Amino acid sequence: MSEYHAVMTRSLKSSYLLLALGIGAGLALLLGGFAYYEHRIDSADIARLTYATVEQKLEGDLEARGKAVVNVTGALLVSALVAHNSAAVASIAGRLLEEDDIERVEVTDARGVVLFSASNPQSEPTRNDAALRSSELDPLVVTNSIPPGIAPPAQRTGTLKIWVSRAQMQATLARLNEQLDLQQGSQIKRMRAMLMRVTLPVVVLVLLGAWFLWNRRAKPIWALIRSADRIGEGDYTRPFDVARRDELGELQHALERMRQKLSETTITKNYLDTVLNSLSDAVIVTSPDGIIKSCNEATQGLLGYTDADLVGKSLDSFIDEAHRGAFDLGGSAPEARETVLRTASGQTIPVSMASSSIASLDPQFEGNIYVARNITERKRAERRIRYLARYDTLTKMPNRMQFQHLLQQAIARSRRNQHSLALLYLDLDHFKDVNDTFGHSAGDRTLEILSERLTRVLSKETVIGRLAGDEFAMFVDDLPADLDNRPSLGALARTLLDEISRAFYVNEQEVYLTASVGIAICPYDAENTIDLIRNADAAMYHSKQNGGNTWAFYVPSMNAAAVERLMLKSKLRRALERDELVVLYQAKVDLRDGRVVGAEALLRWRLPGHGDISPSQFIPLAEESSLILDIGEWVLDRVCSDYKRWQKTVREPGRIAMNLSLRQLKQSGFLARCRSAFRKHGVSATSFELEVTETTLMTDPTRTIGLLNELYALGLHLAIDDFGTGYSSLSALQQFPIGTLKIDQSFVRDLAVDSNDAALVRTIIDMGKSLELEVIAEGVETCEQLEFLRKHGCFYAQGRLFGEPMAAEQLLDVLASQAAGGPYHAPLCATSPRHLKLHH
Repeated sequence: MSEYHAVMTRSLKSSYLLLALGIGAGLALLLGGFAYYEHRIDSADIARLTYATVEQKLEGDLEARGKAVVNVTGALLVSALVAHNSAAVASIAGRLLEEDDIERVEVTDARGVVLFSASNPQSEPTRNDAALRSSELDPLVVTNSIPPGIAPPAQRTGTLKIWVSRAQMQATLARLNEQLDLQQGSQIKRMRAMLMRVTLPVVVLVLLGAWFLWNRRAKPIWALIRSADRIGEGDYTRPFDVARRDELGELQHALERMRQKLSETTITKNYLDTVLNSLSDAVIVTSPDGIIKSCNEATQGLLGYTDADLVGKSLDSFIDEAHRGAFDLGGSAPEARETVLRTASGQTIPVSMASSSIASLDPQFEGNIYVARNITERKRAERRIRYLARYDTLTKMPNRMQFQHLLQQAIARSRRNQHSLALLYLDLDHFKDVNDTFGHSAGDRTLEILSERLTRVLSKETVIGRLAGDEFAMFVDDLPADLDNRPSLGALARTLLDEISRAFYVNEQEVYLTASVGIAICPYDAENTIDLIRNADAAMYHSKQNGGNTWAFYVPSMNAAAVERLMLKSKLRRALERDELVVLYQAKVDLRDGRVVGAEALLRWRLPGHGDISPSQFIPLAEESSLILDIGEWVLDRVCSDYKRWQKTVREPGRIAMNLSLRQLKQSGFLARCRSAFRKHGVSATSFELEVTETTLMTDPTRTIGLLNELYALGLHLAIDDFGTGYSSLSALQQFPIGTLKIDQSFVRDLAVDSNDAALVRTIIDMGKSLELEVIAEGVETCEQLEFLRKHGCFYAQGRLFGEPMAAEQLLDVLASQAAGGPYHAPLCATSPRHLKLHH
């Protein structure tokens, strides 16, 4: 548009200046021509008049001289004529020929007889040449009758006739004519100079007038063009300055009315561009067939292309070829889908992309709009968390969770191939002495050396895992099922023990360690992962009880725990009837001020003769039958009852969390049971939070998300319990209506001394904040853990640092005390780390 303005400006300016130049030049030529014509005429008239006057004067002088010469010579010839003396006549007349301007002399007597006739030889050539050039050089002929000296004048004695040359007169006239021409030429030059001095100011004045008129005419036109351009670009904010009263003023009024109407009815394109360009996410608008129509600056920055490179191309062409087939351009998907884009530099970028159709009656506006978010950092964090959750960062071996996963796959593979699998469970004997003597760093270095030795001794096909602090496990698969593999397995165990018994050099000291190994074979000793590990563990403890540095194969008599388990299962059926289950509450504390903001309901089984039995022991038994449903309903009813009782003393007891099992979630009437319990006790669903493990979430995500959405709609808060120990994908977790992440206590326990656990906890906290989730740390037992969490932005925690799980009455006392006197744990959370140790 600026080029058009420049062309228009040059056109108007050129037109006005050319017009002014033409008018000025025309006037100058007209005036100058007229003056020049008049001057030429006057000069010519003056020259002719001067020439004629001089010519007449010279002619008269020439004639007077001729007459004088004739009279004088005639008087001299009288006596010669009377005496008829021809010689005297010739002598007298001949003397006349000595004059330069006398061309010829002729003397006749009274009878007309020529007595003398001669020409001036010097003037003859001049005469002849002059005769050829012009008739104006004809000589002047002067004739005079000569009277006798003694006779009366009336009697003529002869005639004297002379021819006087006009050459000198003509030469004089020629010089005069040249002088007149020169004078006329100089006058013409002066006239021209004068005309130039007069004409140039006239032309300048005309040009200045044209410039003034052009400026006066062009400025409002420029203003109109700029205003029209702004309207064309969607800027309706600047009104027109209407100051003219001519046709341009009417045009200004018309454009101003148009601007006002457009500003009232139209969202400007600039505004939309500003909004879209302010987004950090890439926004792409396409036609129905996927051709890009427009995009924001974030898209250009993400892909590394300019707007011209993107518009007109298919969105599909910017998706990485490996992911192109899985991406549906035609579908409308408001929920985020993951794909990979390829940039101009060839780099691949994972994105989370949501799309929506653009519905319009006008086909030119139909299409789709895509919003893509760069999830590179999230993917990197996800991989990091997945790695930290599945692999031991010290030894780089699979941890217990990953090892169980790999073992389960190997068992299934062996079952399909009809092979056997042997699991070796290894535990170092008296490893605690190394930590107590040399410190944890020395113990960590010892474990690193041990992992290197195990890797070197065992084959590459053998999978090794670190299950706990000094507990390792490894399995050997593809063993022949029809052979007794115990001798070879015993030899392998002996090799491991010999390798471990070699000296370890720790802090320049030799340290000797031994280990105990337990061996269980699938399918003879167990057919599943849990039982196989349990049986191998039982065999390992049997070896340890026999003094260590040995190995043992599992036999059923070793597993007395199985009998105990069966006993618990049978007694659990009567636990509800006998009122043996109790609910304790572990306070949830705000680390910023020490205020108790809620609690987690913990189920305990007080079995007479056995004391409190942990849920980890009896909940799996309950989940194997329908008892878990009855227990879950009892816990919900008891927590609601306690909450209603607390509200009579404390108006806001805080949010109470309860654990939700997979069996409960799958229960068809679970939602109705929750509503019924809340109505029964007159409590709000917003006062409670359900904790779900990652495994529960990912068992059937499609169905689970629907159930959780219903619970969320009811008002319940939802949390992920033991986060970091499961196999969930962060992108999948975003689909669930989760509001809280609970960091598993296994990560919190050693974060003050284990840099890997500390890194994992920091990553989970940062991830929770980026997803706008509340993060709670479980199992906080030391002040160092508290300070670490608070330093890195985790402001909620629960654990023994704030007291043991308590009964409902004790929690009510805490809440009442807090309501009356301020945050219950304020001194603990406000004290420096050094003082915290003393306080603890």
